[in-house]
Amino acid sequence: MPQSFKISSARKYLVTQMSNTQNFYIVKRPAGNCEIIPSNKVAGDDNPEVMEKWGPFESPGEAIARRVGLIRAGKCQPV
Repeated sequence: MPQSFKISSARKYLVTQMSNTQNFYIVKRPAGNCEIIPSNKVAGDDNPEVMEKWGPFESPGEAIARRVGLIRAGKCQPV
């Protein structure tokens, strides 16, 4: 599956899940990739599937831009 399709699908999901009070987080998984998730899906700090967490971000666009920065800085692997 092409990389652009995965990114487009993620953006579509995030935009449809967005509301005025919804925040978003970036979580780093053990494999090294970072995922953008809505705040209602964020588990506590004791979740072994979350290596690091950044946020909250007010919009999906802000979270996507920050994730790109984390990838460029070498803190996350691209999906």
